Order: sequence, then structure tokens, then C-alpha cells
Amino acid sequence: MPARADDSARSRPLLVTDDPHLLDELLNLAGADVEVAPDPAAARDRYGSAPIVLVGADVAEACARARLPKRPGVIVVGMRSPSDGAPDPPWALAERLGAEHIVLLPRAASWLSDRLAMAAGNGEPGCVLAVVGGRGGAGASVLAAGLAVTAVRLGKRSILVDADTHGGGLDLVLGFERNDGLRWPGLAHAAGGVSAAALDDALPHSGELALLSCDRDDPAVPLEAMEAALDAGRRGWHLTVVDLPRRFDESAEAALATADHVLLVVPAELRACAAASRVAADALRHTDSLSIVVRTPAPGRLSAREISRALELPLAGSYKFETSLARGLEQGEPPAAYGTGSLAQVCERLLAGFGMSDRVAA
Repeated sequence: MPARADDSARSRPLLVTDDPHLLDELLNLAGADVEVAPDPAAARDRYGSAPIVLVGADVAEACARARLPKRPGVIVVGMRSPSDGAPDPPWALAERLGAEHIVLLPRAASWLSDRLAMAAGNGEPGCVLAVVGGRGGAGASVLAAGLAVTAVRLGKRSILVDADTHGGGLDLVLGFERNDGLRWPGLAHAAGGVSAAALDDALPHSGELALLSCDRDDPAVPLEAMEAALDAGRRGWHLTVVDLPRRFDESAEAALATADHVLLVVPAELRACAAASRVAADALRHTDSLSIVVRTPAPGRLSAREISRALELPLAGSYKFETSLARGLEQGEPPAAYGTGSLAQVCERLLAGFGMSDRVAA
């Protein structure tokens, strides 16, 4: 019905400008899914309900005179060429409009791109999950990849971050090893931060799933690069999943401190429980949101709840490492890609528990 189409339009960012050069720049940043109005009269109907409003400096005076309703999320945008020097921002106009910010392009393009990306996700920062193995070969990388893949399958943009410098590489787990794109060395000088849009453009992709992986020739993960990646992940993706090493360096510690939830993967084995207790003790120095995921089968018939009690950590879930999963990994098939099997089910349950999905496997 027409009313529904209009409602859909009102959920898009609104660009108000009659300057074709500025409009081209804004469309390059925002993409095609926006509403455009050349003047305040055309903008009035959508002005109050758009998630964010960008008012061009060319029509800011007209918008101020039009007495458009005061609202949050208004940004005045102008252009600055090298010949302009440093023009004074239109502070008085911005105040009359109730604008929160004034930005001049192209200098503020990365910042504005991130604001638009956040607006597309209703302005809410994304969730960060960290996954760590209780012992070597516990399956943390597989679970981390499964969570990211499942989030995409359920309609969420996801970035998978490989921070285990001694692991086999998440590009192999996803079948991305031949994909071109940025690896950790490309973020080595990102102390000043990185645009989520720029990072998204640079990373290897498969649909809405992006991967930031280690470089086999230079596997280091600099602290500044980790901080920049996690910050961009919150701003640009619904879900960021970080695969951590069992021995925490300063980058892993930063990820633990930043993560909303940390999952410790523990095989249902006595020695694995002993090893996991040491990893848990180290992790708890940096996070207060640690829970376990138990991987079966259990040769000694240890139950997931027994392991939870022994480690004194909450049980987030359990899954069975199935033959079909191992076979798929050998063939470069991303884990949980088809939504079937024990891993896919626990990933759905975990994401639902973390508020990432309303769908929970039966």
C-alpha cells in the first residue's frame, strides 16, 4: 500500500541540498538508499521522521527561515576546496537549526560516512563478542566463524576478526584464503582510528560478512590496530566476532576488555577442563562477562553442567562437533553456512541470547 512505501522512505537518511556537487559527494558517502529534498518545503514532510538529516550549507539559511521542527540528528554539511582556505563554519545558522554538528567535506568524509552507517542501523552501536579456546584445538575459531556466518544468515552485517597469531587462519576456516583484501599489517598505523566504511571497502568479503585476518608473513596484531578495528566494528557492523589466542597479549587484552560477551570453548574432557581453568583465570582479569560453550562428544561422559560447575562459570550452550562439519571445513565450506547441524543451532541460540536475533532454533 502507498502508506507502507512512505513509511519505508521515512526510515532513510534525508539529504537537503540544491547544490549538485555537494549532492554527488553525499550520495557517494550515503549510497542510494536515501531521500533527497532540494529545499525546506520539499523536506518538511520527512524532516522529523528521518533517522538523520544532512542540511547543505547552500540551503541552511532557507531551512532556518522555514522554522523546521527542532530534532536530534541534524548535521550541516558544506564543501571546502583548496582555494577556500579555512572558511568560518556557519555556527549561527547551525544553532538556529538545532544542528548537532557542522562538517566540511572532503576532510570530514570518514566521520560522516560512519554517522550515516550508524543511522542505517538505527544509530545503535554493534555488539562485540570474543571467543577463546580452553585448550589448543578446542574449536574457538570454528565457533567464532559460525557465529559470524549465522549472524549474516539471519540478516545482520558481521565482521570476523582473527586475533590468534598462532592459529591456522580464519581465512582458511571461511574459504577466503584466495580473497584479496586488507590484513592486519594494513592497519599497523591506524592509531588515529579508521572509518568503518573505508575498512569495509578494504576487507575481503562474502556478501555481508567481512574478514580481518592475520598475514602469514607478518601475523602480528598491533594494539593500535586492534583498538581501531573494534571501534570501527561497533560503528559499522551489527556484530563483531573476535577469535582470541589462549595466551593474551596486549591486543587480546584490549579485545577482552571491549567485548560485550566472552565465550570460552571447552571440550568435554577432563584435561581440557584443567587447561580451561587457567585460561579463564587470565580472562577474568579483563572481563566480567565470561561464560562457557561446551563442545562434545564427551569420552568420559562429562556433562556440560558438570563442566560449568567445575569451572564456576555460567553455561552459554553446547554443541556436538559432527563429522559433516569437519568434512566441510576441509573443503573450505564456512561453518554453519546452511543453518543445519548442532553448531548452527547453538550459534542461533547464542545470538538470540545476546539480543542479535529473535529466531531461536527449536
